[in-house]
Amino acid sequence: MTSSSATTVHLAAYDTFADWETGYTTAHLTQHGRTVRTVGLSREPVTTMGGLRVQPDLALDELRSQDSALLILTGASGWDTGDTLAPFARAARGFLDTGVPVAAICGATAGLAREGLLDDRAHTSAVSFYLAATGYAGGERYVEADAVTDPGADGGGRLITAGPTEPVAFAREVFGLLGIYDPKKLDAWYRLFHDSDASAYEVLQGE
Repeated sequence: MTSSSATTVHLAAYDTFADWETGYTTAHLTQHGRTVRTVGLSREPVTTMGGLRVQPDLALDELRSQDSALLILTGASGWDTGDTLAPFARAARGFLDTGVPVAAICGATAGLAREGLLDDRAHTSAVSFYLAATGYAGGERYVEADAVTDPGADGGGRLITAGPTEPVAFAREVFGLLGIYDPKKLDAWYRLFHDSDASAYEVLQGE
């Protein structure tokens, strides 16, 4: 199980990963004392869907769940075009099995579905039939929501899922899970960045 003192969050980095899906998440994590490290299949550079070149900090076979507070998986074309990214879904299984949380957005949810990780956990994605096409057995646990956090059970890690249009809600769930903001400020943060509610800014300024 992850140490309560773990402050490093690991972000999976692979070709065509959807860089905008975690922009809110990683920016605010680093502003609140967390370290974000990228993890690739190897340490070779990858290119995001937005055309940015990223040099992974470590290779997947170097990643240990006990050194991490959270593993983040983003969407990418590779989730739907073969098994290239399946090792990241297997890594997610290892994290969850050892009590360390995982957060998956967009196509990464399909990768987790294929790995069987959504069969017994509350989850969401782009649409229910997207996951149904994977042949997974978790359709009854699908939730129509912007983002979902399954609490985990029997020592398993908590799992966050979200669809591709919900990067702000995805970040909200991550911040709530890691205790970045108290509930009142978390609500204000979401209202500010999701709803452009200027009144929420004053609440955040009190942090």
